[in-house]
Amino acid sequence: MPTTTQKTYSPKASEVTHAWRLVDAQGQTLGRLATQIATFLRGKHLPVFSEHLDLGDFVVVVNASAIRLTGNKALQRRYYRHSTYPGGLKSIALGELLARHPERVIKHSVRGMLPHNALGRKMLRKLKVYAGAEHPHGAQFRASEKQQRTPPAEGRSA
Repeated sequence: MPTTTQKTYSPKASEVTHAWRLVDAQGQTLGRLATQIATFLRGKHLPVFSEHLDLGDFVVVVNASAIRLTGNKALQRRYYRHSTYPGGLKSIALGELLARHPERVIKHSVRGMLPHNALGRKMLRKLKVYAGAEHPHGAQFRASEKQQRTPPAEGRSA
Protein backbone atom coordinates (compact mmCIF):
# COMPACT_ATOMS: atom_id res chain seq x y z
CA MET A 1 0.00 0.00 0.00
CA PRO A 2 1.60 3.30 -1.06
CA THR A 3 1.94 5.95 1.61
CA THR A 4 1.98 9.65 0.94
CA THR A 5 4.06 11.95 3.04
CA GLN A 6 2.81 15.40 3.77
CA LYS A 7 5.34 18.18 4.01
CA THR A 8 4.87 21.19 6.23
CA TYR A 9 4.93 24.37 4.19
CA SER A 10 7.31 27.04 5.43
CA PRO A 11 7.33 30.38 3.60
CA LYS A 12 10.62 31.72 2.34
CA ALA A 13 11.81 35.26 2.98
CA SER A 14 11.33 36.13 -0.69
CA GLU A 15 7.67 35.05 -0.57
CA VAL A 16 6.73 37.17 2.44
CA THR A 17 4.87 40.42 1.80
CA HIS A 18 4.14 42.75 4.70
CA ALA A 19 0.79 44.51 4.34
CA TRP A 20 0.00 47.83 6.02
CA ARG A 21 -2.86 47.97 8.53
CA LEU A 22 -4.50 51.06 10.00
CA VAL A 23 -5.88 50.76 13.54
CA ASP A 24 -7.98 53.50 15.12
CA ALA A 25 -7.52 53.59 18.90
CA GLN A 26 -10.44 55.98 19.48
CA GLY A 27 -12.36 54.68 22.52
CA GLN A 28 -10.72 51.22 22.52
CA THR A 29 -9.46 49.54 25.69
CA LEU A 30 -5.67 49.57 25.97
CA GLY A 31 -5.01 45.87 26.65
CA ARG A 32 -7.46 44.53 24.08
CA LEU A 33 -6.09 46.87 21.42
CA ALA A 34 -2.48 45.94 22.27
CA THR A 35 -3.34 42.24 21.90
CA GLN A 36 -4.84 42.83 18.46
CA ILE A 37 -1.80 44.87 17.36
CA ALA A 38 0.66 42.26 18.65
CA THR A 39 -1.21 39.56 16.70
CA PHE A 40 -0.82 41.52 13.46
CA LEU A 41 2.85 42.32 14.13
CA ARG A 42 3.72 38.66 14.79
CA GLY A 43 1.71 37.37 11.84
CA LYS A 44 -0.41 35.00 13.92
CA HIS A 45 -3.45 35.93 11.81
CA LEU A 46 -1.85 34.22 8.78
CA PRO A 47 -2.36 30.54 7.93
CA VAL A 48 1.40 30.10 7.40
CA PHE A 49 2.46 31.51 10.80
CA SER A 50 5.85 30.38 11.99
CA GLU A 51 7.41 31.53 15.26
CA HIS A 52 10.93 31.94 13.92
CA LEU A 53 10.01 34.13 10.93
CA ASP A 54 8.94 37.76 10.72
CA LEU A 55 5.68 37.35 8.78
CA GLY A 56 3.70 40.15 10.39
CA ASP A 57 2.25 43.31 8.93
CA PHE A 58 3.11 46.96 9.46
CA VAL A 59 0.61 48.52 11.87
CA VAL A 60 -0.19 52.24 12.01
CA VAL A 61 -2.14 53.30 15.11
CA VAL A 62 -3.92 56.67 15.08
CA ASN A 63 -5.77 58.54 17.85
CA ALA A 64 -3.55 57.08 20.57
CA SER A 65 -4.46 59.96 22.86
CA ALA A 66 -8.12 58.81 22.88
CA ILE A 67 -7.41 55.33 24.26
CA ARG A 68 -9.71 54.08 27.03
CA LEU A 69 -8.46 52.82 30.39
CA THR A 70 -10.65 50.70 32.65
CA GLY A 71 -10.87 50.96 36.41
CA ASN A 72 -8.53 53.32 38.22
CA LYS A 73 -5.45 52.44 36.17
CA ALA A 74 -4.73 56.04 35.19
CA LEU A 75 -3.72 56.76 38.80
CA GLN A 76 -2.67 53.35 40.13
CA ARG A 77 -0.51 51.86 37.36
CA ARG A 78 3.01 53.23 37.32
CA TYR A 79 5.85 52.81 34.85
CA TYR A 80 9.35 52.60 36.32
CA ARG A 81 12.79 53.23 34.87
CA HIS A 82 16.24 53.49 36.40
CA SER A 83 19.27 55.47 35.26
CA THR A 84 21.69 52.94 36.90
CA TYR A 85 22.96 55.73 39.18
CA PRO A 86 22.27 55.70 42.94
CA GLY A 87 18.87 57.26 43.56
CA GLY A 88 18.08 57.14 39.86
CA LEU A 89 14.69 55.38 40.10
CA LYS A 90 11.97 57.35 38.35
CA SER A 91 8.29 56.53 38.03
CA ILE A 92 5.34 58.03 36.21
CA ALA A 93 1.62 57.28 36.47
CA LEU A 94 -0.13 55.86 33.42
CA GLY A 95 -2.51 58.81 33.23
CA GLU A 96 0.35 61.31 33.26
CA LEU A 97 2.25 59.38 30.58
CA LEU A 98 -0.93 59.22 28.49
CA ALA A 99 -1.25 63.01 28.71
CA ARG A 100 2.42 63.64 27.83
CA HIS A 101 3.27 60.86 25.35
CA PRO A 102 0.21 58.74 24.41
CA GLU A 103 2.16 56.84 21.73
CA ARG A 104 4.55 55.46 24.37
CA VAL A 105 1.68 53.90 26.33
CA ILE A 106 0.58 51.77 23.38
CA LYS A 107 4.14 50.94 22.33
CA HIS A 108 5.01 49.81 25.87
CA SER A 109 1.91 47.60 26.10
CA VAL A 110 2.57 45.96 22.72
CA ARG A 111 6.27 45.46 23.48
CA GLY A 112 5.36 43.29 26.47
CA MET A 113 3.30 41.01 24.20
CA LEU A 114 6.04 40.40 21.61
CA PRO A 115 9.00 38.01 21.91
CA HIS A 116 11.79 39.41 24.06
CA ASN A 117 14.59 38.87 21.56
CA ALA A 118 15.99 40.32 18.32
CA LEU A 119 12.95 39.15 16.32
CA GLY A 120 10.62 40.93 18.75
CA ARG A 121 12.61 44.15 18.35
CA LYS A 122 12.35 43.81 14.58
CA MET A 123 8.58 43.34 14.88
CA LEU A 124 8.26 46.38 17.14
CA ARG A 125 9.96 48.56 14.51
CA LYS A 126 6.97 47.85 12.24
CA LEU A 127 4.64 49.57 14.73
CA LYS A 128 3.94 53.26 14.05
CA VAL A 129 1.88 55.09 16.68
CA TYR A 130 0.49 58.63 16.37
CA ALA A 131 -1.39 60.66 19.00
CA GLY A 132 -3.75 62.29 16.49
CA ALA A 133 -5.65 61.21 13.40
CA GLU A 134 -2.93 62.28 10.93
CA HIS A 135 -0.12 59.96 9.81
CA PRO A 136 2.50 60.17 7.02
CA HIS A 137 2.00 56.63 5.66
CA GLY A 138 -0.70 57.20 3.03
CA ALA A 139 1.59 56.15 0.18
CA GLN A 140 2.35 52.79 1.81
CA PHE A 141 -1.35 52.05 2.19
CA ARG A 142 -2.01 52.83 -1.48
CA ALA A 143 0.92 50.64 -2.58
CA SER A 144 -0.24 47.81 -0.31
CA GLU A 145 -3.79 47.96 -1.74
CA LYS A 146 -2.46 47.93 -5.29
CA GLN A 147 -0.26 44.93 -4.52
CA GLN A 148 -3.20 42.99 -3.04
CA ARG A 149 -5.36 43.65 -6.14
CA THR A 150 -2.83 42.36 -8.69
CA PRO A 151 -3.88 39.08 -10.33
CA PRO A 152 -1.72 35.98 -9.78
CA ALA A 153 1.06 35.25 -12.27
CA GLU A 154 0.45 32.93 -15.22
CA GLY A 155 0.71 29.25 -14.42
CA ARG A 156 0.00 29.72 -10.71
CA SER A 157 -3.34 29.16 -9.08
CA ALA A 158 -4.61 31.58 -6.45
